[in-house]
Amino acid sequence: MNGFKKLLKAFLIPHWIVLLLLVPILTVLLIYSFLAASPEDVVSIVSYALSFYTLMTLCIRIPQIVRQLRKFWQENKYVLRYRSDVRLRVNLSLFSSLVLNVGFSVFQFGLGLYHASIWFYAMACYYALLAGMRILLAGHARKYGPGEKRLEELKKYRFCGVFLLLMTLSLFVIILYIVWQNRTFRHHEITTIAMAVFTFASLTMAIVQAIQYRKYDSPVYSAAKAISLASSAVSMLTLETAMLTAFGNDSSELFKRIMLGATGAATVLFIQGMAIRMIVIAHRKIRFFHNS
Repeated sequence: MNGFKKLLKAFLIPHWIVLLLLVPILTVLLIYSFLAASPEDVVSIVSYALSFYTLMTLCIRIPQIVRQLRKFWQENKYVLRYRSDVRLRVNLSLFSSLVLNVGFSVFQFGLGLYHASIWFYAMACYYALLAGMRILLAGHARKYGPGEKRLEELKKYRFCGVFLLLMTLSLFVIILYIVWQNRTFRHHEITTIAMAVFTFASLTMAIVQAIQYRKYDSPVYSAAKAISLASSAVSMLTLETAMLTAFGNDSSELFKRIMLGATGAATVLFIQGMAIRMIVIAHRKIRFFHNS
């Protein structure tokens, strides 16, 4: 009886090394099942069964995982430093956003090469320029704390506003071209899912940064927040284009044009309004700084 209990426990709560080995195996099996195998194929059945088993064992381990994470959060010296150091938190946030931004720019460039499309090249260029602004802000945040170089922060804030405004005007022309020419492209479902993951990840990070950076009263941090919001807004537009072509088979071409045009116009107006606000606020505060 004890042997059966031990065997059942080992099956339901396997060693963490077993779970680590299952992840890459499952990844390969599921990709093959989605792309090449039929639902009745043996590989598909095995991959689905292993997926169910892995998910079940992870759910059983949730209380243990929560305890370990709470202990790690409360006792780890690096986590304690992260929680107490404002500049470190902001710098990590800026650099993680930068890495995500660059990765999606490369992804869009790859789609441009595959589809030979001006839309994806334009998106790659747009995200690359956003990444360039992030590098400028991250370099300042690495050297100085919030408020240490107020005038320089305001100038960078105004520069980002002007640059966003010009970039978005170019984006509007590209959107008009895409809508007028009805240049949409059908992606594989996995590509669409990857775009959705990036979009919701960037949107979540933008919302978190908007809440975090507000209390620091730093133009550089506010500019980083604005760039994150602009990036997530354009990502939503890109995702809508992919979703309409991938899953909107029953929709008319007129409906797709109206949706893309309306979302594109809303995105451009949102980013332009944010950019103009940045320019006006920065100009007023710089003038007050010089007069005081």
